[in-house]
Amino acid sequence: MYEILEELNKTQGITGSMIVGQDGIVIAADLHTGIQDETVGAMASAICTSVHKSLEKIKLTPFRQVTVEASQGKIFLTDVGIGTLVVTTESQVNLGLVRLEIKNASNRLRNR
Repeated sequence: MYEILEELNKTQGITGSMIVGQDGIVIAADLHTGIQDETVGAMASAICTSVHKSLEKIKLTPFRQVTVEASQGKIFLTDVGIGTLVVTTESQVNLGLVRLEIKNASNRLRNR
């Protein structure tokens, strides 16, 4: 898992990545942002739980990916079966490239 995260982090604009269980516990992490892994894990779990429940109410399941944009960067949350792949990026990033690399990493994680 760590090698997949490490390779993903080589993508221009990506500042870190991690895999978080549905309970918010960090499974694997390679964050370079100076943010504590546990904090990001808890935030990712809370967002995914809320989005999942909302999607169920409007019958748009299953949850695949959520993107959170802030002034200082973006966070991508992607379901990978064993948990959620969390990817942090710079604010100005090539979204197409990042999404493609997340898709490739997600497929590799699902097939493990």
